[in-house]
Amino acid sequence: MKKILVIGGNGSGKSTFSKALAAKTGLPLIHLDKIFWKGNREYISREEFDEKLENELRKESWIIDGNFERTLERRLQFCDTVFYFDFSTVQCLLGVTERVLKNYGRTREDMGGNFQERFDFEFYKAILRFNKKNRPKTKSLLKKYKPEIIVFKNRKQAEEYLKNI
Repeated sequence: MKKILVIGGNGSGKSTFSKALAAKTGLPLIHLDKIFWKGNREYISREEFDEKLENELRKESWIIDGNFERTLERRLQFCDTVFYFDFSTVQCLLGVTERVLKNYGRTREDMGGNFQERFDFEFYKAILRFNKKNRPKTKSLLKKYKPEIIVFKNRKQAEEYLKNI
């Protein structure tokens, strides 16, 4: 395990897991949101993001945390392991709500720019559509590239995994 992707629904705990995994393995951690966001909820261009991502992918080892469906296939071409947080929509909605309540008005360390946590109903709508839209494509790409895949259906499974490595 030298090149790891952590993917799944928003609010599933990907970033929390990624930080803990990086601490246990010593692998460098890249948060895609930290690359993507700048300023006050502004983002970099697609070209700039792709260039920064390519620079990270070519490094010897990493943990890359984040969805960014558009670049998933490219990331799968480089990784050897995927942790897939395949949570229900309800679990993700609860996770995001807890995160907003905990961090309201602050920028989390896994976010770029001045992306202050707040209730964002467009984001909640995206979570409602996430599994229907993303799950089939994600599973298809995982079959195509065949990395080692560890699937978590809930946070307890992820916590148990971390305890046992």
